[in-house]
Amino acid sequence: MQKEQKITIISHRRRVTISVRDILYVHMRRKYADIHMNRGEVLETRMTYRELSELLGTAFIEVRRGCLVSAIAVYSITDTINLNNGEILDYTQSRKKEIDEKLYRQRKRVIRGFSTIGTPVSTAEYCEYYKGFEHMPFAFADIEMIFEDDFRAIDWVFRYGNPALARLEGMPLEKIIGHSFRSIFPDMDEKWLRGYERTILYGETLSMNEYSPEIDADLLIVCFPTFEGHCGCILLNQDDVLHIRSECEPDGVVKMLFGRS
Repeated sequence: MQKEQKITIISHRRRVTISVRDILYVHMRRKYADIHMNRGEVLETRMTYRELSELLGTAFIEVRRGCLVSAIAVYSITDTINLNNGEILDYTQSRKKEIDEKLYRQRKRVIRGFSTIGTPVSTAEYCEYYKGFEHMPFAFADIEMIFEDDFRAIDWVFRYGNPALARLEGMPLEKIIGHSFRSIFPDMDEKWLRGYERTILYGETLSMNEYSPEIDADLLIVCFPTFEGHCGCILLNQDDVLHIRSECEPDGVVKMLFGRS
């Protein structure tokens, strides 16, 4: 398992220690740096670009002068840098090839660094690990992401699902577990990949309120990290949401249902 890197900065006269993986990007303003965090917070610190660049290391890419972006926070590069949280950043177009190459190398390093230590290796082991969720009234799945040669997420495989998941999806578990989502639903919407990939690469708990055409239902989906390269997904229909109050923060939903955060 990769060791979590942390840095300490002075922000508004307070000493703050933050995890590097929680940083989306950094924007320099002369002698000050605005550090944009994954939960929307912006920390201001007085620090030079060189100092901050050395602290953050090679996991961050310079996309334009004075702007460093976390490689694992990038969803795609078009005419803009598109982040996993939906934010859009401008970049120096003449450097696109260089940025693409650096992004590829960094995502490759992160994904190849996933550890399998402690991860179940069979359906039976997943069922044993998640046996406490068998009688949970809400649908739950553990999924493993599939990455393409360019280390972008293209699909996922269901490694575990409880009986409530089978009821929600309207099919037996044997047709779900061990199968990729695209093999079950070929017309998958990219929005699911974007959220799950962000959780898996960034270690962030997220909630998504989305319509699922596959089962013709509005869902609240809460996803959170489980094993490396995996995430857990709580799937709640509108009736379920009334039970737990949809205004709860994602971490609160996880804690409420599973006793963890």
